[in-house]
Amino acid sequence: MIKLNNTFDSKYYLFLHIELCILSLSGICSKMAAQNQFLSFWWIFWYAMVLLNLGVYAIVWQQIIKHLPLTTAYANKAIGIVWGILWGILIFHEQLKWNMIVGAIIVIIGVIVVVKSDE
Repeated sequence: MIKLNNTFDSKYYLFLHIELCILSLSGICSKMAAQNQFLSFWWIFWYAMVLLNLGVYAIVWQQIIKHLPLTTAYANKAIGIVWGILWGILIFHEQLKWNMIVGAIIVIIGVIVVVKSDE
């Protein structure tokens, strides 16, 4: 785990990753909306979930960047790629391919490099 300056920062780092996981769920809602007839009940429901998710994200993001360096918080947004791969496999039964694994590893290494440079 990446060591930050104190437990206060660690708490917000955890909040950041929980928030980024929740943000990645908007992609699921968006894909679910796309699978329904335009303006049907389920299309409106899933689209509303996307908007709700993004609204909550915007509020929580503002609180997180009050407590973490912006470069660290923003670099960690790239972890959404990893969440997208995971959700694609678990929910939409997509195939995991070697290039997806390599890409996810590159993203994780990049996040670690940026966070380490901010310490």
